[in-house]
Amino acid sequence: MVQGMNSSGAAGYAAAPPDKTHTYVITVYALDTALDLQAGFSQTELTNAMEGHILALGELDAQYSN
Repeated sequence: MVQGMNSSGAAGYAAAPPDKTHTYVITVYALDTALDLQAGFSQTELTNAMEGHILALGELDAQYSN
């Protein structure tokens, strides 16, 4: 497993949601190959590596509020 960069500039998942209602969008991809990415990869690097290898995808939108 290799984790990419999140929106706060750190590698991995940022567990602290904002203090307001927030929508999470989770997209899962089925690929025809394993990707050769280094830890801390960017979203652009991920998108480029997946190009031409996506067999299917699924998406879940969920809202969080406290």
